[in-house]
Amino acid sequence: MSAPAVTRPADAAPARTTGPRRPARRHGTLTHPARTGLLLVAPAVAFVVVFVLVPLVSAVGISFTNLPLIGPWRFIGLENYASVLTDPAFWRAVGYTLLYTAIVTLPILALGYALAVVVRSNRRGATALRTIFFVPYVVGLTTLSFLMLLEAQPNSGMVNVVLKALGITDGTTAWLVDGPLATGLLCAMVIWAVSGLTMVLLMSGMQGIPREVYESAEIDGASWWVRERSITIPMLRRTIAMTVVLSVIGSLLAFTQFYILTQGGPGSDTTTVVMAIYRRAFVQLQLGAATAMSLVLVVITGLVTAAQFWLLRERS
Repeated sequence: MSAPAVTRPADAAPARTTGPRRPARRHGTLTHPARTGLLLVAPAVAFVVVFVLVPLVSAVGISFTNLPLIGPWRFIGLENYASVLTDPAFWRAVGYTLLYTAIVTLPILALGYALAVVVRSNRRGATALRTIFFVPYVVGLTTLSFLMLLEAQPNSGMVNVVLKALGITDGTTAWLVDGPLATGLLCAMVIWAVSGLTMVLLMSGMQGIPREVYESAEIDGASWWVRERSITIPMLRRTIAMTVVLSVIGSLLAFTQFYILTQGGPGSDTTTVVMAIYRRAFVQLQLGAATAMSLVLVVITGLVTAAQFWLLRERS
């Protein structure tokens, strides 16, 4: 006779299984990355606080004083800003800097794009050409400016020797004592020196475009210019925007080449904003006013950069 079946109530707890247990989630690992993320970003945050925020706050405080390079100082409120906003020399320097920026920006982009087109392939000699085109940027504007200071001398400089051999000048042109001539020489040197960086940035973007896109366009009969206009340039829009923004910011903050070659002269014909700030701080010994000028320059640079981002934004 079989034993009666034992029934379990419906609300009874289910029997425990003897299978393997799931490991408990441990706190403090990458499954809970909050603390790990904070630790990873802490060095960057500390760097920004120490080298950006603290100096910026200190600069704002100094701009409200008449702090000299040496000696006592006192709080003067907005007097420095009122002086800067009504200073014709400062705004003349701003105008010259904007003019210089407008002159060099497009040629740097155009020359950099042309060089990138030449060296973007893996043909024989492309690597050597990349190196040759990029060397001026590696050498730096400081070294190039000292070299140009020697080569622009009347009668003995290579610039005059070459131009005289070509029959363009008589070989006695004093390039650095005439405002327009000095500006032209500076712009030519900067375009030559900086276009190598633009070449590298654009070349890296070009090499990221799939080859199949170009092959499809070639099958459809598209010419080289049509491929560049319809494929390369649209797909490089962000890279082009980045190079233009970098070029404009660098031009607005130009100082080294002007200080070495012309020191802002003749007179104030080639005085940039940073040169004017340098003179106010270290020649006239007015750190408070120079700091106010620097903050105005920061605002101008921010407005110009914001306008560039708006103009170069991707439209749907």
